[in-house]
Amino acid sequence: MTTKIGIIIGSTRPGRVGESVARWVYDNAVRRGDAEYELVDLLDYNLPHLDEAVPPSMGQYSQPHTQAWAAKIASFDGFVFVTPEYNHSTSGALKNAIDFLYAEWNNKACGFVSYGSVGGARAVEHLRLIAGELQLADVRAQVALSLATEFENYSVFKPGDYQLPALEATLDQVVAWSEALKPLRTAA
Repeated sequence: MTTKIGIIIGSTRPGRVGESVARWVYDNAVRRGDAEYELVDLLDYNLPHLDEAVPPSMGQYSQPHTQAWAAKIASFDGFVFVTPEYNHSTSGALKNAIDFLYAEWNNKACGFVSYGSVGGARAVEHLRLIAGELQLADVRAQVALSLATEFENYSVFKPGDYQLPALEATLDQVVAWSEALKPLRTAA
C-alpha cells in the first residue's frame, strides 16, 4: 500500500501566501515518486470554532464538517504542515483544525514548512509541542522560509533553489517515519 502524505495549507487568511508555498512543496514532492501526496486546504472544510465535543474514539462526530475533516485526516499516513507565523505562533485556523480531532492524528509522522519574519520558527516550536500531545511524531528536518528573502515585496513567493535540500530532507524523514509507524496504526 502506498504511503499517503497530506500537505496541509495552514492559513485561511485573505491574501494568504500559504497556498503558493504549499503548491511548491507539492510540486517538488510528487516528482519524488516515493509516496502519494495531496494538498489539503483548510478553506475546503469550513471548520467553525470548535463546535464538537471531543469524542472518546475515532468517528463519533455529529457535525458533517467534522466528519469530512476526520475522514480526510484519517486517510493519511503523515503530514507536512505549511504554516505561517502570526504573532509568534501558528495560525488560529490551523490550531483550530488540529484541535477538532485527536485519534485521527495518532501514530503518524509530521514535518513543517514555515514562513514568516524569522522563517516561521516560533510557529513550528508551538506545533512541535502540539504534535507530541496528539501522538504525532514530528521529524527533525524542516523548511524555514523568510519573508525577507523568499518573498518578493513580502507577498509573492519566490523560493531559492538552496531551500530544496531542506525540503528533500523533510520529505525523506516524513515518508520514512510514516512508513515506520504503520504497525502502530495497524494495531490500533
